Amino acid sequence: MLTPAPRTAWWPQQLLLGWLNLALTAPLIYLYIGLPLVMRQNGWSGTQIGLMQLAGLPAMLKFLLATPVERYRLGQASYRNWTLLLILCYAGTLGLLAAHDLSTTEPSLMFLLAMLVSVLGTWADVPLNALAIQILPESERVRAGAIRSAAMSLGAIVGGGVMLLLYTRAGWAWPFYVLGLGLLSGALLLPWLKPKAGQSQTPSLNRSAPLPVQAGWRQWPGYFAIAEQRIWALLVLLYYPFLGAVWLYLKPLMLDQGFAADRIALIVGIAGGLTGAIASMLAGRLTRLIGSSICLPLLALGNLLAIGCLTLVVTVGLGDNAMIAAAMLVALAMGASAGLMFGLMMYHTRPGLTAMDYGLQSSLFVASRTLVPILAGVLLDRLGYSGMLDCLLAGQMLVLLLAWYSRKRIFSLNHCTRQPAPEPA
Repeated sequence: MLTPAPRTAWWPQQLLLGWLNLALTAPLIYLYIGLPLVMRQNGWSGTQIGLMQLAGLPAMLKFLLATPVERYRLGQASYRNWTLLLILCYAGTLGLLAAHDLSTTEPSLMFLLAMLVSVLGTWADVPLNALAIQILPESERVRAGAIRSAAMSLGAIVGGGVMLLLYTRAGWAWPFYVLGLGLLSGALLLPWLKPKAGQSQTPSLNRSAPLPVQAGWRQWPGYFAIAEQRIWALLVLLYYPFLGAVWLYLKPLMLDQGFAADRIALIVGIAGGLTGAIASMLAGRLTRLIGSSICLPLLALGNLLAIGCLTLVVTVGLGDNAMIAAAMLVALAMGASAGLMFGLMMYHTRPGLTAMDYGLQSSLFVASRTLVPILAGVLLDRLGYSGMLDCLLAGQMLVLLLAWYSRKRIFSLNHCTRQPAPEPA
């Protein structure tokens, strides 16, 4: 009988997964958050910059991109081979972007290159996280979600700040070279991502479900045939986007409150990113200590308090220090919630359809994260910041109630509620 590996034995693979998530995320953040500043400096109109953001739409279609990953096997280590192939293509596309300076390239060609980068970056995320589900034991998946969320927070610092500084000092091509080298370094280390001795190559859930003969388009609706997964899908849609909308409009809010642009970048971009990364790791630890069914409504309550504090600061006008404190509270809630959700998404997959089910959940997550801020912008124009925040606060209250009343049902499976076994002495 095999002795379970101690938790510390998984740290090398967890950290490698974190590095790969950082390497995948940073180029997309640089492209869609950092480059608009460069575009404006090169004379792009607001409409052109806005249309450029449409190149990021493939992120909403992960469920489509996941189907060929599941359907067409690339050898015995299929997920790993898919990840390697897509990362190499992704790095190559960044090289193409480096060769097409913004000042001399037609906007239409730049849009096509940005779309290709978005497709490959989004697509590579699917087999990578399916690989994480495949190789990690159930007790490590919440930690993996926390590390992924922390990596994304650090990716926001790299893509939204460090690469812009590199551009100002070294020119157009160097940020893409550096980001491409980060991807290639991850590709070189991919062979170390493999199951431990004696571990099954196929992720298993504690439910009996027939395996499809071949993954295809008709398997999508089957995800919602299980009541627990229908409720979970609703939580994936609603748990995060209200707080995400608050975070998106935090920079304009602080600008309108009289904060200087460079000060906002320091507070929200750097300090907020680091706070979110730390919160992601702490949330993973908390989930392991008290269980997912308690942590889910508890962090929903934390999100509600964060939005409520910011609403109070804006409505009453409590000053700059209170605004900074509220911003850090929002960053704390953001990191914790993202870490929890990314970890739990790894549990809600069917045997043999890991990539497809993860891609489906990611599509739901991205769709609501994209659409709710649009609605929040309409509310901002009509009701002002206080009215917008009041509406988002009400939406978050409904999320808290949903998380509380559904917590036992969606975690009725033992693998989601049991505590990890203690480490051997």
